[in-house]
Amino acid sequence: MRLTTKGRFAVTAMIDLALRQNSGPVTLAAISERQNISLSYLEQLFGKLRRHELVDSVRGPGGGYSLATLARNITVADIIFAVDEPLDATSCGGKENCNVGRNGSSGKCMTHELWSNLNRKMIDYLDSVSLQDLADQERMRQLQESSRSKLPQSATIRINRSPDALIASTQ
Repeated sequence: MRLTTKGRFAVTAMIDLALRQNSGPVTLAAISERQNISLSYLEQLFGKLRRHELVDSVRGPGGGYSLATLARNITVADIIFAVDEPLDATSCGGKENCNVGRNGSSGKCMTHELWSNLNRKMIDYLDSVSLQDLADQERMRQLQESSRSKLPQSATIRINRSPDALIASTQ
């Protein structure tokens, strides 16, 4: 079970949108450029996000997309399910017919409950992380990067311990 690019890109684009929410509608072209995601792919994803009422669109000059609700009310699970991302670790798709066609048997496989429980845990976790949480984490990361880049590459403090320096400093 893997999260595909569809889910990853949708979450990334929504974080980008949340970070810029206060500046008015955000164009998909701008998100595409910043996040290096194909514009046509974003159009498909945002069509689904709009149908699930996670984003609103504004047409015309100055148009673009904005969040349809507060970022704290949108979870990662909401985003992933909106773009039809399958999150299922079972081999049967949750239908409990894991063994159909194998040696004439049918029903659940021995590990069905394990994978079903994993599915529930993943969904619970993704449902506990809000878009606001991710946007705040990204802002913090950007601030840390910015402050690191402003520090001198190598700062050396030299202490002059010569007797002349001590005499000069006391006069």
